Amino acid sequence: MTTALTAVTAPAARTRRGPSGLVWAVLRVHRTALIFWGLSLTAATAGLIWLYAIADDARRGNVPCAEPAHDGLPSCASVEAITADDLYSNGIALVTTALCYVILPVAAWAGGALIGRELENGTARLAWTQSVSPTRWLAAKLAVPAVLLTAGTGTVLLLNIWARTDDNPNLVGDWYGPDQFAGIGPVAVAYALAGLALGALAGLLLGRALPAAGVGFGAALLLHTVLERYRGDLWPKVIRADAGGFELPRSVWQMSWPGPTRATRATYHPQSHFWPLQYVETGILLAVAAVATLAAFRLLRRRTA
Repeated sequence: MTTALTAVTAPAARTRRGPSGLVWAVLRVHRTALIFWGLSLTAATAGLIWLYAIADDARRGNVPCAEPAHDGLPSCASVEAITADDLYSNGIALVTTALCYVILPVAAWAGGALIGRELENGTARLAWTQSVSPTRWLAAKLAVPAVLLTAGTGTVLLLNIWARTDDNPNLVGDWYGPDQFAGIGPVAVAYALAGLALGALAGLLLGRALPAAGVGFGAALLLHTVLERYRGDLWPKVIRADAGGFELPRSVWQMSWPGPTRATRATYHPQSHFWPLQYVETGILLAVAAVATLAAFRLLRRRTA
């Protein structure tokens, strides 16, 4: 009977040391970051639901005004003219900007806390001596945050798009604005994953928390700046020429516009280019994430061989 019980319980003990054990270990060690992430998502969700609720009032308040009121125009100082639309616009802008720059804190955290600190204080090597290979350790370290970042960022992204309702540019900004573009499409999720991979690579390269956090942050900032600078070149632009002159609508992203009011030639991206630009930039970011992840695994294998 004793032999039978031993045979049954031994596999269970091995199971607890398997991948699920690594997942719980990552969550336990980084529970502070997990709590902060959860609170941030909760606040963003509640805020976006509230913004959706006041969207109709914001649209009604976003009308021409005069001071003093005349000819049917409300006073610019009235509550109706300055309250709901400003709250709505500022709230949407805050969430959109947070999505746009999520790569920066993610990269700093991944480099400093996720990887760098554990290499610096020896926690990683201790784990490698307890039936956890370096490769499995790094895989768990990257997979758990990647799933949480994808789910969390994706949820806030969808709620942000939902809360923007009719995408009135006077309230939520133009689709081609730097923050707006990066905060209303899949590129936001790709930025988060790229930041995770760059930070992890920085942590493995330096093996110290503070330097790795700084290098991860710097690499993410450089990537973000370069893509924002050359975003307009990621997809072929439309060139329009008209000897009689013309004006472009606000919905187009003007890349070159020689004349102050009317022009005979212009280069621009129409709104229909939003998704092609999103897909190309997302692909670039995912490629950066894949290359950085592959480099991290190769570096780890070389140092632990």
